Amino acid sequence: MAFAKNVVALLLLTTVFGGSLGAVYKVGDSTGWTVVGNVDYNKWASTKKFHVGDVIVFNYNNQFHNVKQVTHKDFQSCNATSSIADYTSGSDSITLKNSGHHYFMCGFPGHCQAGQKVDIMVIPVSLRPTTSPNHASPPSGSPLTAPSPTPTINAASSLQYFKLWWALVPLAFLVIGFGY
Repeated sequence: MAFAKNVVALLLLTTVFGGSLGAVYKVGDSTGWTVVGNVDYNKWASTKKFHVGDVIVFNYNNQFHNVKQVTHKDFQSCNATSSIADYTSGSDSITLKNSGHHYFMCGFPGHCQAGQKVDIMVIPVSLRPTTSPNHASPPSGSPLTAPSPTPTINAASSLQYFKLWWALVPLAFLVIGFGY
């Protein structure tokens, strides 16, 4: 009986913490966040399916660029003066916490007007496929019918969850009374 309780506890921990890993997307892929190379960031974003819990990573030279999260109105007019959030590290990881549009732009003069801006449309968690993207069949007429590239899982993010999972294993044994 005790063994069965232990197995159930470990399965629950695996489900809770294993299922919380979101996909990680590098904005602009190998080009990154820049005005060089004529990257169409909105075209890039339109080929992805972002979900609540996913992470977008902006990689850029912080001497020449930054990332500003802005409203739709400010996004359209390239106005970075009243941003919602400012990122300046050069490698910013942003977890998408709610569904809907998320607007980002570079606040350096002229960069937004040159195309350094992106509209990230986040799909609610309830619409996340339960099978792999290559085998899932969304409902007919759904906006999800276009195939999207399979996202990558960031190794650093995976390592964090792995460490957290192993840190919680002894706690699970304590809670269920397995040898401690």
